[in-house]
Amino acid sequence: MANNDASAYDPWKVFSGPNLGYVMEQYDLFQTNPEEVDPELKTFFETYGPPSEEILAGTGRTQVPVQQQPVSSSGTLPMKKIMSAVKLAENIRTYGHLAADIYPLNEVPLDNDLLHLDNYGLTAEDLKGIPADLICEAAPGNVKNGYEAIQYLKELYTKTIAFEFSQVNDLEERQWLNNMVESGEIFPEISKEKKTLLLKRLNEVEGLEKFLHRTYVGQKRFSIEGLDALVPVLDEIISETVQNGTSNVNIAMAHRGRLNVLAHVLGKPYEIIFSEFQHSPNKDLVPSEGSIGINYGWTGDVKYHLGLDKQITKANTQKARLTLANNPSHLEVVGPVVEGYTRAAQESRRQSGFPDSDIEKSLAILVHGDAAFPGEGIVPETINLSRLKGYQIGGAIHIIANNMIGFTTESEDSRSTKYASDPAKGFEVPVVHVNADDIEACLAAAALAHKYRTKFKKDFLIDLIGYRRFGHNEMDEPLVTQPQMYALIHKHPTAKEIYAEKLLKSGAAAKEEIADIEGQVEAKLKTAYDRVSGNKPEEPEELNPPETVEHGLPELKTSVTSEELKAINEELLKWPEGFKVNKKLGRILSRRLDSFGENGKIDWAHAETLAFASILKDGTPIRLTGQDSERGTFAQRNIVLHDSETGKTYSPLHTLDGVNASFAVHNSPLTETAVLAFEYGYNVFAPETLVLWEAQFGDFANTAQVIFDQFIAAGRAKWGQKSGLVMLLPHGYEGQGPEHSSARLERYLSLAAENNWTVANLSSAAQYFHLLRRQASILELEEVRPLVIMTPKSMLRNQTMASGISEFTEGEFRPVIETPGGNPDMVERVVFCTGKIAVELREMVASQEGFEWLKIISIEELYPFPFKEICNLLGKYPNLKELFWLQEEPKNMGAWSYIEPRINAAAPVGLSVSYIGRKRRSSPAEGDPLAHRNKQQKIMREAITRTVEGEK
Repeated sequence: MANNDASAYDPWKVFSGPNLGYVMEQYDLFQTNPEEVDPELKTFFETYGPPSEEILAGTGRTQVPVQQQPVSSSGTLPMKKIMSAVKLAENIRTYGHLAADIYPLNEVPLDNDLLHLDNYGLTAEDLKGIPADLICEAAPGNVKNGYEAIQYLKELYTKTIAFEFSQVNDLEERQWLNNMVESGEIFPEISKEKKTLLLKRLNEVEGLEKFLHRTYVGQKRFSIEGLDALVPVLDEIISETVQNGTSNVNIAMAHRGRLNVLAHVLGKPYEIIFSEFQHSPNKDLVPSEGSIGINYGWTGDVKYHLGLDKQITKANTQKARLTLANNPSHLEVVGPVVEGYTRAAQESRRQSGFPDSDIEKSLAILVHGDAAFPGEGIVPETINLSRLKGYQIGGAIHIIANNMIGFTTESEDSRSTKYASDPAKGFEVPVVHVNADDIEACLAAAALAHKYRTKFKKDFLIDLIGYRRFGHNEMDEPLVTQPQMYALIHKHPTAKEIYAEKLLKSGAAAKEEIADIEGQVEAKLKTAYDRVSGNKPEEPEELNPPETVEHGLPELKTSVTSEELKAINEELLKWPEGFKVNKKLGRILSRRLDSFGENGKIDWAHAETLAFASILKDGTPIRLTGQDSERGTFAQRNIVLHDSETGKTYSPLHTLDGVNASFAVHNSPLTETAVLAFEYGYNVFAPETLVLWEAQFGDFANTAQVIFDQFIAAGRAKWGQKSGLVMLLPHGYEGQGPEHSSARLERYLSLAAENNWTVANLSSAAQYFHLLRRQASILELEEVRPLVIMTPKSMLRNQTMASGISEFTEGEFRPVIETPGGNPDMVERVVFCTGKIAVELREMVASQEGFEWLKIISIEELYPFPFKEICNLLGKYPNLKELFWLQEEPKNMGAWSYIEPRINAAAPVGLSVSYIGRKRRSSPAEGDPLAHRNKQQKIMREAITRTVEGEK
């Protein structure tokens, strides 16, 4: 029975190259004269049937012709032996890495039973009777027979560089990869000049580490030693990429080896690094040539978290921007941030429709730790982005800086796989394992990674296997927990020593030349140190944000004329001829034409679309992503329409007239952390773009909390990294249980300080419109900051939340809204609230009479707190007796803990604010909708029930 199921193992794949051609000839013969076919092959054909389409594609055929073909001269060979030899060759390709010399600390070569001839019923003499090209088509001319071909393959696949390509399902890619190895193309001859430069680079890498070790005793630096090859590997990838025309290279890495990469790959001056060790970081000490800048923010960060931007020039003419991203100690989370940088650098956003993209413009290099790569879930989240249209960047190059240990935890305790790199195989990423002591093999791995990414536009992984010469940091004593490993490490020569000895033996360098290189490196380090050694440590001082940040946002006009809005609205509701929108949805959208009539109202989603369109008309690009952002989680947005018959899509925001700014909207994978990090990175690198990320429910944003904590809330204070990212977090208690109620407003308020972001919970569609337009207006100002919005769910279509046209054409964003009308002298109670419950409370009061004594004030912008506006409002009520804060969240959640001291500070003398709401809870909300409804009604009635002195 034929095996054409792509998900199953295909027995035909045992044949390749000329051998496959011979077998196809035999199959042609089998169809007409089966008795003339080799018995072994006859049995094979009878068992497995015809070749699959994939196999035919590999031969250039589209079908198997039924005609008699002449029997190849190879047909005289014993077929069983040929098949065994082919199987052995394939196993060498597939499993050779298990016997490869890829571990620097291994003193005994590895063995692999799969590679032994006797396991295949073969002898050397058997193999000598088989032509070499049946075993390895790309073998060099001096390989004359099957035995020599097998030995050639064993040498290739079991040396200091080893390969895992069998997980790559695309036949063309896998054949290309194998051919690159077997033709020797990835092992070019290295010139004497380049060998000297490599030796110099290794001297620089080791020299800096040793200088820091003896000069700044006991200070943390997270040394690169044991993985010194990482620097020349990065050099090689960057050099090849930039010479091919790439204008932007972005690097993500954790702190191990970071100072060395900063110094030698990005050119951060030794003087600045030494000053940081001396606690006297003069930021203007030695401006790096071509540097865009080292920015420390105002609170700063430890030296091995800092990044750098640098302009580099290759081949005398080709210039590029090289960026090492700032990164906290959360290791792998910077990976998707850098992929966001890269996507932003690849796209041109100055035209209508989706942005134009050129993946050759930018490359991402992600340097991982060997414990973190399989251990941190953000890694597969990030790799999963690699082929998705909203996030693909034409392939990232991954490097595992593999020191075979995580802090004090050995590999067998930190992963369930043989290699740290194994999770990447599930995404069909080709993997090269390479011994970090063999610098030239490391360069071969780098060259293959670059060539594969260039040709196939996909991810590639280098598992750079070394060791860690010291403990997790330089104050640890690793002999306590890894005595055997460190006994080997202490007597193991360094990469520089190994390479110098190799050059000496080959005659590529003389002792005097090697000594001269060492002397030059040491002299350069000492000169730099002497320049800063007299600097005294700076007295610690508390630094404040820049004045532009402290003073808040400038006055901005966000209203749009009625004529403009009406024209935009009509344009958005014109669909292509013959395009059939879902009938129900079509009726809903068509009603938007009535919004501009007398007493017309614009709801939340309509206001959002008008805001987007007007922002695009103003020339600001927009990027919106989230798990269901095209339609909207609550079927409210529908900015991408689907033809009800053909399924084809149409997006009105991509076809607006007179727009020179792109609009990108993408449904994201079911991921929060990697996607939010990606959007943050995109926004940092494309600050002119309004970038919005929407959580499916605000509750789910908690899986991305590290991105909020370490990047969005604190990135500017730590690193001077500005962002105007918008986060839309659906929030509101509607009886849907603990996981569909709270976006955890309290968390964003607890992180609020130094005008680091805006946190808003709005009660009208017009407020949303103006807030989006305000955010778009500040993107390239010094005052820019991220925006966190608690967006509605059930309130999306609520007419109390909808706004009249005049609120868009004449209004502006108001941080505080009070219920209009009434005599201020009669007001005795003010109830403060925010968001959904403010809308509900206004509805409840509007349906009744006799509430002249009550004023409802909705605080729309919770942070920065509108202190001045609230003071002014409270000053209007001379007979005020009570202040309450109403919220639907439990007392230990929501805004109460944040709000209480601030309202009290603004309150008239003698008054303080009291709480109305749910009691303290460990879970955010009730699970029963009836229980929720009863409690919601109770707390709202309490808010509007007049208190008689002495009783309720």
